[in-house]
Amino acid sequence: MDELRGKVALVAGASRAAGRAVAVELGRRGATVYATGRTTREQRSEMGRPETIEETAELVTAAGGTGIAVRVDHLVPDEVSALVMRIEREQGRLDMLVNDVWGGDRYMEFEKKLWEHSLDGGLRMMRLGIDTHAITSHFALPLLIRRPGGLVIEMTDGTTEFNVNYRADAGYFYDLVKVSVQRMALAQSEELRPYGGTAVALTPGWLRSEAMLEHFGVTEENWRDATDNEPHFVISESPTLVGRAAAALAADPDVSRWSGQTLSSGHAATVYGFTDADGSRPDAWRYMEEVQSKDKPADATGYR
Repeated sequence: MDELRGKVALVAGASRAAGRAVAVELGRRGATVYATGRTTREQRSEMGRPETIEETAELVTAAGGTGIAVRVDHLVPDEVSALVMRIEREQGRLDMLVNDVWGGDRYMEFEKKLWEHSLDGGLRMMRLGIDTHAITSHFALPLLIRRPGGLVIEMTDGTTEFNVNYRADAGYFYDLVKVSVQRMALAQSEELRPYGGTAVALTPGWLRSEAMLEHFGVTEENWRDATDNEPHFVISESPTLVGRAAAALAADPDVSRWSGQTLSSGHAATVYGFTDADGSRPDAWRYMEEVQSKDKPADATGYR
Protein backbone atom coordinates (compact mmCIF):
# COMPACT_ATOMS: atom_id res chain seq x y z
CA MET A 1 0.00 0.00 0.00
CA ASP A 2 2.13 2.84 -1.32
CA GLU A 3 -0.64 5.12 -2.56
CA LEU A 4 0.84 8.04 -0.63
CA ARG A 5 4.49 7.50 -1.57
CA GLY A 6 5.91 10.91 -2.47
CA LYS A 7 3.16 12.76 -0.58
CA VAL A 8 3.92 15.01 2.38
CA ALA A 9 1.67 15.36 5.42
CA LEU A 10 1.73 17.55 8.49
CA VAL A 11 -0.01 16.01 11.50
CA ALA A 12 -0.27 18.80 14.04
CA GLY A 13 -0.77 17.23 17.44
CA ALA A 14 0.78 13.82 16.79
CA SER A 15 2.18 12.96 20.20
CA ARG A 16 -0.44 10.37 21.07
CA ALA A 17 -3.95 8.96 20.58
CA ALA A 18 -5.71 9.83 17.30
CA GLY A 19 -2.93 12.10 16.05
CA ARG A 20 -0.30 9.41 16.48
CA ALA A 21 -2.47 6.79 14.78
CA VAL A 22 -3.20 9.10 11.84
CA ALA A 23 0.51 9.75 11.39
CA VAL A 24 1.33 6.03 11.51
CA GLU A 25 -1.37 5.00 9.06
CA LEU A 26 -0.30 7.72 6.61
CA GLY A 27 3.21 6.35 6.94
CA ARG A 28 1.95 2.85 6.32
CA ARG A 29 0.83 4.06 2.90
CA GLY A 30 4.22 5.56 2.20
CA ALA A 31 3.80 9.22 3.15
CA THR A 32 6.42 11.51 4.60
CA VAL A 33 4.87 12.75 7.84
CA TYR A 34 5.90 15.71 9.96
CA ALA A 35 4.72 14.81 13.46
CA THR A 36 4.44 17.87 15.66
CA GLY A 37 3.53 18.56 19.25
CA ARG A 38 4.90 19.90 22.50
CA THR A 39 5.96 16.68 24.22
CA THR A 40 9.47 15.46 23.45
CA ARG A 41 11.86 13.14 25.22
CA GLU A 42 13.39 16.22 26.84
CA GLN A 43 10.26 18.14 27.76
CA ARG A 44 6.58 17.40 28.41
CA SER A 45 3.62 19.64 27.70
CA GLU A 46 1.19 20.82 30.38
CA MET A 47 -0.74 17.57 29.88
CA GLY A 48 2.07 15.70 31.59
CA ARG A 49 1.74 12.63 29.38
CA PRO A 50 4.80 10.45 28.59
CA GLU A 51 4.14 9.86 24.86
CA THR A 52 6.46 11.85 22.58
CA ILE A 53 6.60 13.09 19.01
CA GLU A 54 9.90 11.24 18.54
CA GLU A 55 8.15 7.94 19.30
CA THR A 56 5.45 8.81 16.79
CA ALA A 57 8.01 9.60 14.07
CA GLU A 58 9.78 6.30 14.72
CA LEU A 59 6.47 4.43 14.42
CA VAL A 60 5.76 6.20 11.11
CA THR A 61 9.12 5.11 9.73
CA ALA A 62 8.71 1.57 11.03
CA ALA A 63 5.33 1.39 9.26
CA GLY A 64 6.95 2.17 5.91
CA GLY A 65 6.86 5.95 5.67
CA THR A 66 9.25 8.68 6.69
CA GLY A 67 8.59 10.17 10.10
CA ILE A 68 10.00 13.57 11.06
CA ALA A 69 9.43 14.86 14.60
CA VAL A 70 9.38 18.64 15.14
CA ARG A 71 8.60 20.24 18.47
CA VAL A 72 6.09 23.02 17.83
CA ASP A 73 3.75 24.97 20.08
CA HIS A 74 0.90 25.63 17.66
CA LEU A 75 -0.21 28.63 19.71
CA VAL A 76 3.01 30.43 18.77
CA PRO A 77 2.72 31.83 15.22
CA ASP A 78 6.47 32.17 14.74
CA GLU A 79 6.99 28.48 15.54
CA VAL A 80 4.28 27.40 13.12
CA SER A 81 5.61 29.71 10.41
CA ALA A 82 9.11 28.26 10.89
CA LEU A 83 7.69 24.73 10.66
CA VAL A 84 5.99 25.41 7.32
CA MET A 85 9.09 27.10 5.95
CA ARG A 86 11.08 24.02 6.94
CA ILE A 87 8.63 21.73 5.15
CA GLU A 88 8.85 23.94 2.06
CA ARG A 89 12.64 23.94 2.21
CA GLU A 90 12.98 20.19 2.75
CA GLN A 91 10.09 18.86 0.65
CA GLY A 92 8.92 21.67 -1.62
CA ARG A 93 5.31 20.64 -1.10
CA LEU A 94 2.54 19.91 1.39
CA ASP A 95 -0.25 17.57 0.34
CA MET A 96 -2.12 17.06 3.59
CA LEU A 97 -2.70 18.94 6.84
CA VAL A 98 -4.25 17.19 9.83
CA ASN A 99 -5.24 19.62 12.57
CA ASP A 100 -5.40 17.40 15.64
CA VAL A 101 -4.04 19.78 18.28
CA TRP A 102 -6.08 19.55 21.47
CA GLY A 103 -4.57 19.18 24.95
CA GLY A 104 -7.67 20.52 26.70
CA ASP A 105 -8.63 17.42 28.67
CA ARG A 106 -7.11 18.65 31.91
CA TYR A 107 -9.31 21.76 31.79
CA MET A 108 -12.62 19.95 31.41
CA GLU A 109 -14.98 20.20 34.37
CA PHE A 110 -17.83 17.77 33.86
CA GLU A 111 -21.36 18.76 34.83
CA LYS A 112 -20.34 22.36 35.49
CA LYS A 113 -22.38 25.26 34.15
CA LEU A 114 -20.62 28.05 32.28
CA TRP A 115 -20.68 30.28 35.36
CA GLU A 116 -19.37 27.45 37.55
CA HIS A 117 -16.57 26.36 35.24
CA SER A 118 -13.12 27.86 35.70
CA LEU A 119 -12.98 30.76 33.26
CA ASP A 120 -9.22 30.51 32.89
CA GLY A 121 -9.50 26.78 32.19
CA GLY A 122 -12.33 27.23 29.72
CA LEU A 123 -10.55 29.96 27.79
CA ARG A 124 -7.36 27.89 27.75
CA MET A 125 -9.36 24.99 26.31
CA MET A 126 -10.61 27.26 23.54
CA ARG A 127 -7.10 28.51 22.83
CA LEU A 128 -5.74 24.98 22.61
CA GLY A 129 -8.61 23.57 20.54
CA ILE A 130 -9.52 26.47 18.23
CA ASP A 131 -6.69 29.00 17.99
CA THR A 132 -4.09 26.30 17.31
CA HIS A 133 -6.06 25.04 14.32
CA ALA A 134 -6.56 28.52 12.89
CA ILE A 135 -2.89 29.47 13.33
CA THR A 136 -1.69 26.25 11.72
CA SER A 137 -3.99 26.52 8.72
CA HIS A 138 -3.09 30.20 8.28
CA PHE A 139 0.54 29.31 7.67
CA ALA A 140 0.16 25.87 6.07
CA LEU A 141 -2.52 26.48 3.45
CA PRO A 142 -0.46 28.70 1.12
CA LEU A 143 1.94 25.78 0.67
CA LEU A 144 -0.84 23.20 0.44
CA ILE A 145 -2.72 25.01 -2.36
CA ARG A 146 0.28 25.08 -4.69
CA ARG A 147 -0.85 21.73 -6.07
CA PRO A 148 -4.46 20.68 -6.73
CA GLY A 149 -5.68 17.87 -4.53
CA GLY A 150 -4.60 19.24 -1.15
CA LEU A 151 -6.49 17.86 1.84
CA VAL A 152 -7.20 19.32 5.27
CA ILE A 153 -8.60 17.10 8.00
CA GLU A 154 -9.96 18.81 11.08
CA MET A 155 -10.12 16.32 13.94
CA THR A 156 -13.24 16.82 16.03
CA ASP A 157 -15.50 14.96 18.42
CA GLY A 158 -19.00 13.98 17.36
CA THR A 159 -20.93 13.72 14.13
CA THR A 160 -23.09 16.51 12.76
CA GLU A 161 -26.19 14.63 13.89
CA PHE A 162 -24.90 14.01 17.39
CA ASN A 163 -23.68 17.57 17.84
CA VAL A 164 -27.15 18.96 17.18
CA ASN A 165 -27.72 18.05 20.81
CA TYR A 166 -25.87 19.95 23.51
CA ARG A 167 -23.27 17.94 25.48
CA ALA A 168 -24.75 18.60 28.90
CA ASP A 169 -22.08 16.70 30.83
CA ALA A 170 -19.07 18.08 28.98
CA GLY A 171 -20.35 21.63 29.12
CA TYR A 172 -20.16 24.94 27.32
CA PHE A 173 -16.45 25.23 26.56
CA TYR A 174 -15.86 21.69 25.31
CA ASP A 175 -18.97 21.74 23.16
CA LEU A 176 -18.01 25.10 21.68
CA VAL A 177 -14.52 23.91 20.78
CA LYS A 178 -15.60 20.72 19.04
CA VAL A 179 -18.49 22.26 17.11
CA SER A 180 -16.21 25.14 16.08
CA VAL A 181 -13.74 22.67 14.57
CA GLN A 182 -16.52 21.26 12.39
CA ARG A 183 -17.32 24.75 11.21
CA MET A 184 -13.65 25.36 10.47
CA ALA A 185 -13.67 22.39 8.12
CA LEU A 186 -16.69 23.84 6.32
CA ALA A 187 -15.07 27.28 6.00
CA GLN A 188 -11.81 25.85 4.67
CA SER A 189 -13.68 23.65 2.21
CA GLU A 190 -15.12 26.78 0.61
CA GLU A 191 -11.77 28.57 0.52
CA LEU A 192 -9.86 25.57 -0.85
CA ARG A 193 -12.35 24.67 -3.57
CA PRO A 194 -11.01 27.12 -6.21
CA TYR A 195 -7.57 25.54 -5.74
CA GLY A 196 -8.78 21.96 -6.11
CA GLY A 197 -8.51 21.34 -2.36
CA THR A 198 -10.76 19.62 0.14
CA ALA A 199 -11.40 20.07 3.85
CA VAL A 200 -13.20 17.48 5.99
CA ALA A 201 -13.91 17.10 9.69
CA LEU A 202 -13.18 13.63 11.03
CA THR A 203 -14.27 12.20 14.37
CA PRO A 204 -13.29 9.00 16.12
CA GLY A 205 -15.84 7.22 18.25
CA TRP A 206 -15.20 6.30 21.86
CA LEU A 207 -11.44 6.34 21.60
CA ARG A 208 -9.26 3.95 23.55
CA SER A 209 -6.52 6.53 23.90
CA GLU A 210 -3.62 6.00 26.25
CA ALA A 211 -5.34 8.19 28.84
CA MET A 212 -8.68 6.40 28.46
CA LEU A 213 -7.09 2.99 28.94
CA GLU A 214 -5.35 4.25 32.06
CA HIS A 215 -8.64 5.66 33.34
CA PHE A 216 -10.19 2.21 33.18
CA GLY A 217 -7.05 0.47 34.45
CA VAL A 218 -6.64 -1.68 31.34
CA THR A 219 -4.38 -1.98 28.30
CA GLU A 220 -5.16 -2.38 24.62
CA GLU A 221 -4.60 -6.11 25.07
CA ASN A 222 -7.20 -6.57 27.84
CA TRP A 223 -9.45 -3.53 27.31
CA ARG A 224 -12.60 -5.67 27.31
CA ASP A 225 -12.13 -6.19 31.05
CA ALA A 226 -13.35 -2.61 31.47
CA THR A 227 -16.79 -3.59 30.20
CA ASP A 228 -17.42 -5.32 33.53
CA ASN A 229 -17.95 -1.86 35.04
CA GLU A 230 -18.82 0.06 31.87
CA PRO A 231 -20.78 -2.16 29.45
CA HIS A 232 -20.98 0.56 26.78
CA PHE A 233 -17.19 0.49 26.46
CA VAL A 234 -17.75 -2.47 24.17
CA ILE A 235 -18.39 -0.02 21.32
CA SER A 236 -15.05 1.74 21.84
CA GLU A 237 -12.34 1.72 19.20
CA SER A 238 -8.57 1.84 19.12
CA PRO A 239 -6.91 4.93 17.59
CA THR A 240 -6.04 2.76 14.58
CA LEU A 241 -9.60 3.00 13.26
CA VAL A 242 -9.59 6.77 12.87
CA GLY A 243 -6.00 6.59 11.63
CA ARG A 244 -7.10 4.29 8.84
CA ALA A 245 -10.02 6.61 8.11
CA ALA A 246 -7.64 9.53 7.59
CA ALA A 247 -5.36 7.42 5.39
CA ALA A 248 -8.33 6.26 3.30
CA LEU A 249 -9.38 9.87 2.77
CA ALA A 250 -5.85 10.84 1.77
CA ALA A 251 -5.68 8.04 -0.80
CA ASP A 252 -9.18 8.63 -2.22
CA PRO A 253 -9.03 10.35 -5.65
CA ASP A 254 -12.66 11.36 -5.12
CA VAL A 255 -12.19 12.76 -1.60
CA SER A 256 -13.85 16.04 -2.61
CA ARG A 257 -17.22 14.27 -2.25
CA TRP A 258 -16.77 14.73 1.53
CA SER A 259 -15.76 18.39 1.35
CA GLY A 260 -17.19 20.43 4.21
CA GLN A 261 -18.75 17.40 5.85
CA THR A 262 -18.07 15.63 9.14
CA LEU A 263 -17.19 11.97 8.71
CA SER A 264 -16.91 9.43 11.51
CA SER A 265 -14.35 6.65 11.67
CA GLY A 266 -17.13 4.06 11.88
CA HIS A 267 -18.90 5.35 8.78
CA ALA A 268 -15.62 5.67 6.88
CA ALA A 269 -14.80 2.06 7.75
CA THR A 270 -18.01 0.95 6.08
CA VAL A 271 -17.49 3.11 2.99
CA TYR A 272 -13.81 2.26 2.47
CA GLY A 273 -13.91 -1.32 3.74
CA PHE A 274 -11.29 -1.22 6.47
CA THR A 275 -11.44 -2.46 10.07
CA ASP A 276 -9.93 -1.69 13.42
CA ALA A 277 -6.66 -3.39 14.37
CA ASP A 278 -8.52 -6.38 15.81
CA GLY A 279 -10.69 -6.87 12.71
CA SER A 280 -13.81 -5.31 14.26
CA ARG A 281 -15.76 -2.38 12.84
CA PRO A 282 -17.28 -0.43 15.75
CA ASP A 283 -19.53 2.54 15.08
CA ALA A 284 -19.88 4.36 18.38
CA TRP A 285 -21.69 7.41 17.03
CA ARG A 286 -24.39 5.35 15.34
CA TYR A 287 -24.92 3.61 18.65
CA MET A 288 -25.10 6.86 20.62
CA GLU A 289 -27.41 8.48 18.10
CA GLU A 290 -29.74 5.51 18.44
CA VAL A 291 -29.66 5.76 22.21
CA GLN A 292 -30.39 9.48 22.01
CA SER A 293 -33.38 8.92 19.77
CA LYS A 294 -34.95 6.53 22.30
CA ASP A 295 -37.20 5.28 19.52
CA LYS A 296 -36.04 1.75 20.08
CA PRO A 297 -33.36 0.66 22.54
CA ALA A 298 -30.07 -0.46 21.07
CA ASP A 299 -28.09 -3.29 22.55
CA ALA A 300 -24.56 -2.88 23.88
CA THR A 301 -22.98 -3.44 20.47
CA GLY A 302 -24.96 -0.64 18.86
CA TYR A 303 -26.93 -3.07 16.66
CA ARG A 304 -30.59 -3.91 16.94
